[in-house]
Amino acid sequence: MAETSQAIPVQAPPAGIWHRLLRRKLAVFGFAIIALVVGGAVFAPWIVRYPPDEQLFDGLSLFGEPMPPSRVFLLGTDLLGRDLFSRMLYGAQTSLIIGIVANGVALIIGTFVGVVAGFVRGWVGAVLMRFTDLMMAFPALLLAICLAAIFQPSLWIVAMVIALVNWVQTARVIYTETTSLAEREFIAAEKTLGASRSRILFRHILPHLVPTLIVWGTLGISVTVLLEATLSFLGVGVQPPTPSWGNIIFENQTYFQAAPWLVFIPGAAILLLALAFNLVGDALRDVLDPTQRGND
Repeated sequence: MAETSQAIPVQAPPAGIWHRLLRRKLAVFGFAIIALVVGGAVFAPWIVRYPPDEQLFDGLSLFGEPMPPSRVFLLGTDLLGRDLFSRMLYGAQTSLIIGIVANGVALIIGTFVGVVAGFVRGWVGAVLMRFTDLMMAFPALLLAICLAAIFQPSLWIVAMVIALVNWVQTARVIYTETTSLAEREFIAAEKTLGASRSRILFRHILPHLVPTLIVWGTLGISVTVLLEATLSFLGVGVQPPTPSWGNIIFENQTYFQAAPWLVFIPGAAILLLALAFNLVGDALRDVLDPTQRGND
């Protein structure tokens, strides 16, 4: 009986989760920003008037300078006369694709390493966690720059590079939780009853890790978006003419004083999207944490 009462995953019903999330104004604000960016990225071909890489005849002034925001060009044009609004929406596609793919791969790698190390233990767990500690010792940005410089930068290569440097935090967290779960009484009872390792792992360990993975998956996207923008700004990320919020800033930084919107608008978009995922991730962490229930 004790085994049954403790083996139930500690998470609220889905309806209760949504109800508690919608009561948090910051979480609603984060969801609104994410929905706006996702909607703009998905429907970009039907929203924009100009292709993102088209150099428009009237996209530059008589003096060869970018055009400021107007009714024709909602966010102005860049130094090559391309519509900034179009490039921002298509750049959102780049950020979201890399954010989802890179963070998804990082979660898979981190979960695998953390679960195996925490559940199997012994020399296997020791080797995996020492390797994780070794990876954590390297600065993530420096390691990402080195990897991106070795391979030919492209959207998918950048996503894989970011995944290879971001899985270590997930592995450490999952390892700690798996180790704690493996020592719980209901797991000991299962072992006593002769349950196989696969049954314990898939019926009891992994379901308890779902809330943590949801939270880390949400928070990780903000880190991924920032890292992708940083790599693109440094010239080792997504390469032009593929639009990316980071390389938009990189391309137009020389016009910072003459056309500040070319830097401020993509910079604000990066910060807002990262903030939105952080707000949603923080809210999910509080909602899925059983110790926080009743405090809303």
